[in-house]
Amino acid sequence: MKVAIATDGDFVSAHFGRCPSFTIVEINDGEIVSRKRIDNPGHHPGYLPQFLHEMGAGYIIAGGMGQNAQMLFNQNGIKTIMGITGKVEEIINQICNGTLQGGESLCTPGAGKGYGIDKTECDHGEHIHS
Repeated sequence: MKVAIATDGDFVSAHFGRCPSFTIVEINDGEIVSRKRIDNPGHHPGYLPQFLHEMGAGYIIAGGMGQNAQMLFNQNGIKTIMGITGKVEEIINQICNGTLQGGESLCTPGAGKGYGIDKTECDHGEHIHS
């Protein structure tokens, strides 16, 4: 399986579309086959789900994302795992061990234009790097 992790430094990004990079990990039978970090090519509606689909990702992991993005990932055959916080290395270990458990998205809908480039902040709270 190939997993894309929204990455901010050494941590899982609180919001997938605003992450500086993605860590792309291919895992087979609990072992890491390949791992690379790529820059986020840009956040505009519908682009990232298609981009990550073309890279072969079957999963996207992030702290949160909006409902529309979740729907677009689903349409591209990519499962979303939200509510994830912590160091990327720890999350990869949890994936390999089969112990990663997602939850609710850390983003809450805001007024106006959603989570796109015109919104200056998401309501993540203080649990971005826990």
